[in-house]
Amino acid sequence: MRRTLGIAGAALLAAGLLAGTAPSAAAGTAGPDAVVAAADQLLQQHRADLQAAASGEAYVVNRSKTDANGAGHVRYDRTYNGLRVLGGDFSIHTAPGGAYAGTSVGLAAPLTISTAAKVTPSAAVKAAKSAFTGKITGAGSPELFVDATSGYGKLAYETVVSGWAADGQTPSVLHVITDAVNGNVIGSFNDVKHVNGTGQGVYTGTVTIDTTLSGSTYSMVDPSHGNGRTCDLNGGTSTCTTFTDADNVWGNGLASNRQSAGVDAHFGAAKTFDYFKNVHGRNGIFGNGAGVPSRVHYGNAYINAFWDGSQMTYGDGAGNNRPLTSIDVAGHEMSHGVTEALAGLVYSGESGGLNEATSDIFGNMVEFYANSPGDPGDYDVGEKININGNGTPLRYMYNPPLDGSSHGCWSTSTKNVDVHYSSGVANHFFFDLAEGTGSTAYGTSPVCGSAPAVVGIGRAKAEKIWYRALDLYFTTNTSYVNTTTPANTARAYTLRAATDLHGTCTTEYKAVQAAWTAVNVAGSDAPCTGTGNDFSIAVSPTSGSVNPGGSVTTTVSTALTSGSAQTIALTASGLPSGATAAFSPASVTTGGSSSLAIATSASTPPGSYVVTVTGTGTSATHTTPYTLVVNGTGTCSSPGQKLGNPGFESGNTVWTASTGVIGQWAASGEPTHGGTWNAWLDGYGTTHTDTLSQTVTIPAGCSSYVLSFWLHIDTAETTTTVQYDKLTVKIGSTTLATYSNLDKAAGYVQRTFNVSAFAGQTVTLLFTGVEDPYLQTSFVIDDTSLTVS
Repeated sequence: MRRTLGIAGAALLAAGLLAGTAPSAAAGTAGPDAVVAAADQLLQQHRADLQAAASGEAYVVNRSKTDANGAGHVRYDRTYNGLRVLGGDFSIHTAPGGAYAGTSVGLAAPLTISTAAKVTPSAAVKAAKSAFTGKITGAGSPELFVDATSGYGKLAYETVVSGWAADGQTPSVLHVITDAVNGNVIGSFNDVKHVNGTGQGVYTGTVTIDTTLSGSTYSMVDPSHGNGRTCDLNGGTSTCTTFTDADNVWGNGLASNRQSAGVDAHFGAAKTFDYFKNVHGRNGIFGNGAGVPSRVHYGNAYINAFWDGSQMTYGDGAGNNRPLTSIDVAGHEMSHGVTEALAGLVYSGESGGLNEATSDIFGNMVEFYANSPGDPGDYDVGEKININGNGTPLRYMYNPPLDGSSHGCWSTSTKNVDVHYSSGVANHFFFDLAEGTGSTAYGTSPVCGSAPAVVGIGRAKAEKIWYRALDLYFTTNTSYVNTTTPANTARAYTLRAATDLHGTCTTEYKAVQAAWTAVNVAGSDAPCTGTGNDFSIAVSPTSGSVNPGGSVTTTVSTALTSGSAQTIALTASGLPSGATAAFSPASVTTGGSSSLAIATSASTPPGSYVVTVTGTGTSATHTTPYTLVVNGTGTCSSPGQKLGNPGFESGNTVWTASTGVIGQWAASGEPTHGGTWNAWLDGYGTTHTDTLSQTVTIPAGCSSYVLSFWLHIDTAETTTTVQYDKLTVKIGSTTLATYSNLDKAAGYVQRTFNVSAFAGQTVTLLFTGVEDPYLQTSFVIDDTSLTVS
């Protein structure tokens, strides 16, 4: 069931703002955001790490992300005396619990520049127009800003000049950067990202595409992928007609059939959408679930394809019989939209090379993901469109110099070449990380100089490391090698991503080091020596209460922190007399968990005991405490049901809830389990957070403590593998359970928990529903109880 926010329930979501030492609000969040709040506080405590100016700066939260273990990442944009700072963005990273875990920052020094321009705006427009090659149709008003892409601030103008490129058919939206002190043009980048070359054939083969039926006519509008549509420009450049068909059988595989190119484009858009959603958890290209428009048959014999920030456009190639609609071209171009949204890598120099490489990497990963019959995965870029007219690819990831221009090894000149060629360094790195060096199934990948050979870790791990680095660590001016800000490099950030996913000095971490070394990109990271095997150990819950003669359980979990996995034997000490401990299983492999049951006898004396749980591995030993409370032998002084308004029949009383949670929702499609009131969290089909909580006192001295509630989950999500929307149930600081769109059910399901660990405490029972931007999931709760006896 989907619902919408009425005026009474609507909330204005504003970006967090920090100026001077004032605290900020969370950005783009509904409800409290502990990760953003922690980062805001740390920002003030670690201003030196951020190269913060003494005064005049403000910081706006761009977005935040919380890992499953509670670690947080908050990206900020920076302004200086009211001016945007390009290259001033940064991220603050927090450990689980909110402790400081470092930053990603591109500035090399605090900003101290004057913001008084010596060049007039009209002079900036004139200089920008002179930098445009082709036919100009318009120029915007210059924006005065701070250009810090070099690591140091410079006052500059950005002027957007629009028109047509020299070929007369390719649109151009050129951003020209002009020095506001001397008037020199110091850089430029184009919003329209494209490939240049010829194409041949129609590539996907026979595939299934999603279309929409209206009356007796099918149209190329994809309801499963955000209603992305594919249309026919019919040789023009503006009017585009959505493809329609009477029998839902499209094209014949020949370029002469206009629908055939449309099938390629429609399939490519859908698979790119699915790749980012199912592999990386991103809701399509734009992150909001919206589909991508695809335009085919652009211009006359147009030998190009491009992404303009909002849609894909494909020409028909030489002789109008070689459409540029191959899936790696589609994935490449649309990935520019992901890069722009996540890291905003400036499209020039080494950051531009990383931008292009990201599109090559994900374009090829989309090709592998789609595995279409006519175009299976490989590490060639644009091999189907015959860019050179002789059957060779546009670029080779396994050995980039094979194209005659790309850099396969980093050098001091890499920053000076076209971004399509400086991308070769990162392309080569990624191939080596995934497949290794030397002879492979896709080609022979050489190392640079005397670098050691690399053993690949596979595409699945490599693509997640690259995406995480892009998502959380890359800044607008991240580069390969940076002498001014050595930490702001792709090597450093991919190592941080590998650490997050696999631990420090693990096989995967070492492979990232080796793959960068193999392309001549060194770093300040310390080499991994020896095995470096280590792990962490924890219990949840961290305490428990039991009557003499009873038992209590907790879960012991382990996690790999460095090196390789090992077997960990579990033991417990510090037990009171008459008590025993049993682990099931008695030993686990790093990353595994065990159930610990502590049983007491009738003669076990009452009291509080600290039980030490020890994990002994092959190369390390760690301990963690567990508090065992043995109750007195008196009777249960206060048995019964402890929650107030347990079925919500008293309306919005006792419970603390978000607006629009507790109500009579049967008429809106969410019936109760009993009575006429229930609690409905989420169900909006957009980014939303709802909470429902009640503080309760749980008496000691009882033998049974049972929390239960009835839960109904319905969703519009169709995935069977990815948790997009989640409901977390906590009591105190302990998470009892997490449910998601994967737990949908036709009716209510009773959920029951033993909460004896909280005997004698006053705690808060908290339900938190978090919904992503696309497709609703409703979490409906009714007839709660916390009964002791």
